[in-house]
Amino acid sequence: MTNSIIQINSLNKIYSSGLSALKDINLNIKRGELFALLGPNGAGKTTLINIICGIINPTSGQILIDGWDNIKAFREARSLVGLVPQEISTDMFETVLHTVNFSRGLFGKAPAPDYIEQVLCALSLWEKKDNKLLTLSGGMKRRVMIAKALAHEPKILFLDEPTAGVDVELRQDMWNRMKDLKDQGVTIILTTHYIEEAEQMADRIGVIDHGQIIVVDEKEALMKKLGKKQLLLTLQMPMQQLPDSLKGYELELIHDGNEMVYTFNSQQVDTGIAQLLKKLDEADIAFRDMKTSESSLEEIFVNLVKKQ
Repeated sequence: MTNSIIQINSLNKIYSSGLSALKDINLNIKRGELFALLGPNGAGKTTLINIICGIINPTSGQILIDGWDNIKAFREARSLVGLVPQEISTDMFETVLHTVNFSRGLFGKAPAPDYIEQVLCALSLWEKKDNKLLTLSGGMKRRVMIAKALAHEPKILFLDEPTAGVDVELRQDMWNRMKDLKDQGVTIILTTHYIEEAEQMADRIGVIDHGQIIVVDEKEALMKKLGKKQLLLTLQMPMQQLPDSLKGYELELIHDGNEMVYTFNSQQVDTGIAQLLKKLDEADIAFRDMKTSESSLEEIFVNLVKKQ
């Protein structure tokens, strides 16, 4: 059994208009991981998910889902996948329970009332099982979409912007549910605009822009390689400008000259901090507080896209 549950090889998608939505995508998703796919609007995230799930066809390339070709063995491949799309699309006049049971039946699965009850309870939907969808709030409808995706007990769950437009409390509940699923061995692929979701939950992160994968790496390794560290000095007296003796350092005055920021590479043996502090002393620049901070994943993402 290979460690990769999804293998994407030389995938391309060109629409009839000539738009090249995906360009030579090569990507392996590891079994049991939570993989976050980040990218700006129009980057190709949803197109990639829809091709993997068999909703649209690629122009060229191959996708293997647990060894099954998702075109040649569509039924076998698709049965392994659950999809929570961006748009809430289901019959609003059906009840929650009927909707979820119907989704299970679509995949030829025998009824499993105990399992469906477990799914609905985990998503705080059991008390609303007899409610019609049109009576539910937006957040509850989003939970129903997750329940539908889980109804046939998939090995892989795709979440396309799952918490868009939901409140903070519901978002936290959904994060907890994703952690539970991951603990049960479900592989989760998440696309999101909420960078903190990726930062809090992902094992690995991929960044896509203009249909191309820019980088794929472990979350910690990505932050280590691309994240900058900063030294923040709170000055005793505000400064209007930096003296010439400090011009060689990557320094910036902020907050009306009350603070000085030094950006450095934490991977280097000599960060330059000791020399900087010596220069500050020589220039009679006193500070009353000093602390370091690291780039957030959001800053890394923005910088990556800018470089492209």
